[in-house]
Amino acid sequence: MYEPSVRERAVQLLRSGVGTAETARRLGVPRGTVSWWKHQDLAKHGQSPGRKESTCMHCFGDELHRPAYSYLLGLYLGDGHISHPGQHRVPSLFITCDDNWPGVMDSVESALRQVFPNLTPCRVRRPGAHNVKVYSKHLICHFPQHGPGKKHERTIALEHWQREIVDAHPWDFLRGLIHSDGCRITNWTTRTVGGVPKRYEYPRYFFTNTSTDIVRLFTDTLDAVGVQWKASAPRPTGQVNVSVARKESVALMDAHIGPKH
Repeated sequence: MYEPSVRERAVQLLRSGVGTAETARRLGVPRGTVSWWKHQDLAKHGQSPGRKESTCMHCFGDELHRPAYSYLLGLYLGDGHISHPGQHRVPSLFITCDDNWPGVMDSVESALRQVFPNLTPCRVRRPGAHNVKVYSKHLICHFPQHGPGKKHERTIALEHWQREIVDAHPWDFLRGLIHSDGCRITNWTTRTVGGVPKRYEYPRYFFTNTSTDIVRLFTDTLDAVGVQWKASAPRPTGQVNVSVARKESVALMDAHIGPKH
């Protein structure tokens, strides 16, 4: 689509220290095209850009930020998705975040930066929400639960190494699940005391998911940290609500998770 001279000019600018976005602006070329030219130029000179731009504990033996990964795993199981746009493009992981909870969105981006320290997350606007995304060839290494179809239509089971991370960092995992498919709400009721009706408020946590496997991962982890819970019967849609309402258990959840913000 572009004359060789345009590509050569772009490479010259990149080598001189001009950023990808500025190079794209000066030449009127899409940023993604300039990024690809940069990638090819680095590879041509033996700088292995793929290795520098990706980290993977399985392929390269890189260190993994385990607490952040445990949190990100919970997010992925709730509102995460890995896309495979095509054979010659890099897959993307995105976590969908409601715009009503900007603090959660910031936490998601922070976790992505900690788990993938050589990548730069981006936020893609959608109605009422943003997809927080990263691109990497090693996403399936990190999230082997990826597969065709919806999560509740296939088996979701943790690998042994994932189980070890969740066991070591259960609250991070629970926080990720609550931040994706859960909430903390305040219920209320009235009681008559001395002939006068009084309003009483009490907080509780809810987690809702359609996958029986993901619900079981949530409740098993609650058991492991000593939180009492109750699960509703499945709805006609298959969704199950897990409620944490006992005062001591809510206080424990508040100490480690708290309301969304």
